[in-house]
Amino acid sequence: MPVAVPQLWSYEHVSETKEDLDWADLPTIDLAKFGTEEGKRELSQTLLEAIRTKGFFYVINFGISQEKVDRQFALGQRFYELPLEEKLKYVPDLDAGEYNGYRPAGRRVLAGGLRDKVEVFNMPKWNGHFPMDYPSLITENQAEIEAFARSLHTHVLDPLHELIALALELPPDFFVNLHRYDDVSEDHLRYMKYLRFTAAEQALIEAGDGLQTQGHTDLGTLTLLFRQPVAALQIKDHATGAWKWARPLDGSLTVNTCDALSFLTGNYIKSTVHRVSLPPRDQRHVDRLGLLYFARPRNDLELRTVDAPRLKREGYTQNEFEKEGHKVPTMGEFTKLKQTWQQRKLDQFRALDGQDILPGFKGQYHD
Repeated sequence: MPVAVPQLWSYEHVSETKEDLDWADLPTIDLAKFGTEEGKRELSQTLLEAIRTKGFFYVINFGISQEKVDRQFALGQRFYELPLEEKLKYVPDLDAGEYNGYRPAGRRVLAGGLRDKVEVFNMPKWNGHFPMDYPSLITENQAEIEAFARSLHTHVLDPLHELIALALELPPDFFVNLHRYDDVSEDHLRYMKYLRFTAAEQALIEAGDGLQTQGHTDLGTLTLLFRQPVAALQIKDHATGAWKWARPLDGSLTVNTCDALSFLTGNYIKSTVHRVSLPPRDQRHVDRLGLLYFARPRNDLELRTVDAPRLKREGYTQNEFEKEGHKVPTMGEFTKLKQTWQQRKLDQFRALDGQDILPGFKGQYHD
């Protein structure tokens, strides 16, 4: 007699906002064009323009089904439905810069004096280098989660890294070789939840700056954000400095450039400033569930400006560490120091703004 196989829970996305927001006009990288040399040349120039001028862009036709994406959203939803006492078993030493595992809400103070309502669960690469305890929900679905994370390298990150290398006139596999899944690096998959605020709490936040997360940069090379419909992400335009809302585009990834890529290109490619606002009023009654992947080069890589023909031709040959004669950190060193700065539990709004993270680099919140 056949045995019924339990199905993983489904996940339904909420409705998009109907408010007329000031949306960012972001370029789109269509990876359906990646299969030909002509297509790669076209995409590399589109991508270079995107990351030089906007820092954010969409990726479509990346070869991972919406069903597989939604199964990760469903797992994330189920994780956050676990009792708090169960989730608290997986909290790392956050004050010491550890971040794989569960980070409970309430570690940061918002402008209105409230504590944040952001929960984070980070899972490092399943490559044998990062042993970690997980709840049974995760261990029972480990094979699926690992396959999904590996597919992000194969289908998304490898093509994007190749396109960046081509744009900088480097060998096509230059950045791919710095981001191999089986190497020791701090890449991680994240389930992230922004819990909704009450009307009274919303009023306090709006009396401050209206933000759930201050303007900041990410510390790796690229961040992948899977489309979810609750508008809240805002992007600071490189050219104008204006803040714009990031539109949730169907079937897309929203991708941004980060600190390590800026270091490696002598600041030719800038780390993109972004923040998370209160959602528009017609979406404030729901929680915002995020699915993200943070790409980082291998831990032993020194973050020196790469020897790229385009960078030399345009005069980008030193990053901030090199220009000022400071020791250039490895990716592992930089990650540990910036995560320690970011994750410290605070009792005051912006308590660590402007603090030296290491010689040549300050921790900053961006307005």
